[in-house]
Amino acid sequence: MKKIVIEPVTRVEGHGKVTIQLDDNNKVTQSRLHIVEFRGFERFILGRPYWEVPVLVQRLCGICPVSHHLAAAKAMDVIVGADKLTPTAEKMRRLMHYGQMLQSHALHFFHLCSPDLLFGFDADPAIRNVIGVIEKHPDLAVQGVMLRKYGQELIKATAGKKIHGTGAIPGGINKNLSIEERDNFLKDIEQILEWSRGALKIAKDYTIDNLDKIASFGSFDSNHLGIVRKDGAMDFYDGGVRAIDKDGNKIFDHLDNQKYHHYIAEEVKSWSYMKFPFIREIGHENGWYRVGPLARVNVCDYIDTPEAEAARKEFMAVTDNKPNNITMAYHWARMIEMLHSVEVIKSLLNDDDLQGNDLVVSGERRNEGVGIIEAPRGTLFHHYQVNDNDQITMANLIVSTTSNNEPMNQAVKKVAEERISGKPEITEPLMNEVEVAIRAYDPCLSCATHALGKMPLKFELLDNDGHIIQTESRN
Repeated sequence: MKKIVIEPVTRVEGHGKVTIQLDDNNKVTQSRLHIVEFRGFERFILGRPYWEVPVLVQRLCGICPVSHHLAAAKAMDVIVGADKLTPTAEKMRRLMHYGQMLQSHALHFFHLCSPDLLFGFDADPAIRNVIGVIEKHPDLAVQGVMLRKYGQELIKATAGKKIHGTGAIPGGINKNLSIEERDNFLKDIEQILEWSRGALKIAKDYTIDNLDKIASFGSFDSNHLGIVRKDGAMDFYDGGVRAIDKDGNKIFDHLDNQKYHHYIAEEVKSWSYMKFPFIREIGHENGWYRVGPLARVNVCDYIDTPEAEAARKEFMAVTDNKPNNITMAYHWARMIEMLHSVEVIKSLLNDDDLQGNDLVVSGERRNEGVGIIEAPRGTLFHHYQVNDNDQITMANLIVSTTSNNEPMNQAVKKVAEERISGKPEITEPLMNEVEVAIRAYDPCLSCATHALGKMPLKFELLDNDGHIIQTESRN
């Protein structure tokens, strides 16, 4: 057997590797995406007081800490009996969250995936990176930076810091938005909207213009899962969990969020530190599902902001209003969400409730709570149990990328079988195509940030006797 190793996977957050096994005829016999880091947050927060958890667990990630901050805060709302937050508290949290969706989606689209879309999968690696984007498309590079900056400043204004803030507390939030802060954001909102429209056009045009090429690239039929509002509208902050199959039939809809573990289970495999969630009633073999922008656009009935809803209708028309199972369509869906986020931000900034002073509520104390939210990469579950001494005794997290674990493995398998299997020589562009399929999911492999462009890669192709017959290296 021959073995291809891609380690680490580049232009993603975190560290992972891909292994592909080939037989004597260079046919792919096995492919796996390995998550090689172990985090351990579910263990080392045990014994900590519950009110510390929203600040502690967000250290999982430097790109989307707000997601963990708010998911944990929502779980702690249940613990302190805060069944309904004040309007100011909920809208401040929403502003924080939609600011995060904006900055995270901008980072991924402009800096991580755009080199593949702008230059091609097989472009020179010296150009196919964020530096190449800066050199060849300086206006786009600046737009990406400024979009992310705007989202980061919103997070700072609502959470206290751009990264690892403290704004959300059990039962509410610890500050409102001043008039001065509001006006500072409103003066730039139209420019942010215009740039978001431009990014959406790039993603849409790329998908439509290359549909013949990308329709089958790393694509497959799958279930999809996400939270939606009671009326079926897209909602990143709160809602009920909905799952649909590849044809759009509902598997379940708006089950009790506090009992998520009754309908979602997690499988462990020996070759990865990341778990494999699946829908219990279907089973682990076929019950896996996709989350994130593609899934959210598929599961919702509509988007309640006008420009994003018009974009959603165009998106769904490509597949005759059936679920879109094209992996590379994640990028188009992600830019629909970015535009939606800016529309929501504009609406929230014009809401007087953000200047309210009623920030915290509480009620009957409980010993268990679940918080579910839509992180940039997909549905995020935080589940905690607390004893009578206010200490955490159990924690279980299903991080968004965890739910996409099996789909990413399926994408790797599909690309490997179609693009690498049977090839006499494995080239860098072919290896990059495997990474392109993974990058479509915008995975946060360790829920942490790492330097771009400094990740080494060594690739060795061995014969049956273990002798090296080809070596490729990066950096």
